[in-house]
Amino acid sequence: MDKGFYLYCVRSKNNRKFSAKGIDGGKISSVPYKDLETIVSEVSLTEFGSKGIQKKAKEDLGWIKEKAQIHEQVIEEAMKKGGEIIPVIPMKFGTIFKTKENLLKTFEKHYSNFQKTLEDLTGKQEWAVKVYVIDKEKFAEEIKREDEEVKKLKEGAASEPEGVKYFLEKRIDEEVSKKISEKLDIYIKDIFQIFYHFSVKEPVINKLLPEELTGKGREMISNVSYLVQKERLDEFQKTVKRLHDYYSSKGLWIEYTGPWPPYNFI
Repeated sequence: MDKGFYLYCVRSKNNRKFSAKGIDGGKISSVPYKDLETIVSEVSLTEFGSKGIQKKAKEDLGWIKEKAQIHEQVIEEAMKKGGEIIPVIPMKFGTIFKTKENLLKTFEKHYSNFQKTLEDLTGKQEWAVKVYVIDKEKFAEEIKREDEEVKKLKEGAASEPEGVKYFLEKRIDEEVSKKISEKLDIYIKDIFQIFYHFSVKEPVINKLLPEELTGKGREMISNVSYLVQKERLDEFQKTVKRLHDYYSSKGLWIEYTGPWPPYNFI
């Protein structure tokens, strides 16, 4: 069976062994070049070649999800050295070389860029701040109670006959929904600005994840990645907690996740 080399990431040379298995169940190894190394494992080119992965992507999403999780686990383990987080350059899922010679040629060609990127990432970590809505009904009640425009609509609807009242109540619901979106937008922008100065590079606004993927049972309304200096990490995390305590009374849940492989900042 033809074998190739599946590439996970690039990092500085490190003698630490891996406990994780590779994406094809095999051993994780490294291919060194000067002071850097690639983290790889051997894979079947029949299964992991471009045609094989394209076929799996169409026919077996479970396979893709399982392998993508292994890919991520290996990179996350590569980031750890003792109790420290070290910089790595993560590769996208499905980066494969047919021979070690091809891998080394590519490594040589991009060596200076890899070296500079790792230097830029030293002492920095990627973290995400995610914001969820705990209860939209709480926002709706507050707006119905405090918003002058909505209160006027409610007062006007109270004296109307049932047929007219129905349409006025629909209009009130639409107005409340619009006001909720406006209020949440203000909160999201305020939170973004507070964390903006923690990031040494421009923060990256990520896609919102559906509830079935997050497992939170809450609607995600913001998902932003920041590249944070190690020295400011404690302050960053305390700020998340402080804002969570403040905004939870307003119906929001704020959390941080990480450190992540720095996909957003390379």
